[in-house]
Amino acid sequence: MNAQELAEYLNSVRITGKIATTREVNVKHIHCFIDGEVNHEFGVEWTRDWTYDDVFDLMHHRVGTSSDHEHLEGQDTISAELCVAALDRFAERLAEAVAKQQRVLFATGHPAGLLPVHAALAEAAGRAGARLVEVPEGNKFLEGDIRQINKVLMWHQHGSLMHTHLPMPMQLSLERLAAEGEPAPDLVVADHGWAGFAATSGIDSIGFADCNDPALFVSEAQGQLQVAVPLDDNVCPGLYAPMVEYILEQAGLNA
Repeated sequence: MNAQELAEYLNSVRITGKIATTREVNVKHIHCFIDGEVNHEFGVEWTRDWTYDDVFDLMHHRVGTSSDHEHLEGQDTISAELCVAALDRFAERLAEAVAKQQRVLFATGHPAGLLPVHAALAEAAGRAGARLVEVPEGNKFLEGDIRQINKVLMWHQHGSLMHTHLPMPMQLSLERLAAEGEPAPDLVVADHGWAGFAATSGIDSIGFADCNDPALFVSEAQGQLQVAVPLDDNVCPGLYAPMVEYILEQAGLNA
């Protein structure tokens, strides 16, 4: 599948194009990020001042959301072309990690959607020569713990793998590695607060971000997160399969 075919596919299944996330949620989350709400700042530390208008315009240019400041509710969009261009950069950095046999850590705050994506990338990267970072399991967080399943870190609580925006699980995981005498990863592949905290910590990081996740696009604009791929991050996981195949093809990892 070439770039144009992938873009058409992503639009057809609403990973991009007319996505499910509403305009009012996107606008609200920009305000939440500016206000520093813990569920929306993703562990991203500002290196410059950001206004609502700054972030609004950034989301249009990096994600493809509407540029109309008067459009406050209803349908919003993600650009398939911007998504595919980001996937190319994502694949390039992943390929570099494999070629250099770097230590790579995978994590997700959206296990119901992105766990199979991260697991497939981890399996391919490890098979090709990357050294997959293993974090001792059982780190306590709130009423649960942090678990690593198929080489992917996630937060577990009350018998379920949890959706979370919080940066603390990544912070705890990096602290656990340090306590075990292990160096920080050379690359983190993640989303949500897992990606935001790692990038703020100075670790090379790439990841996926929805149109209602402005923090990661701000992090990318500040030169912290290396790649933020704009997409709907919680469609049925099987729908991401062509995207995963495209990443592996571009990275030379599909053998």
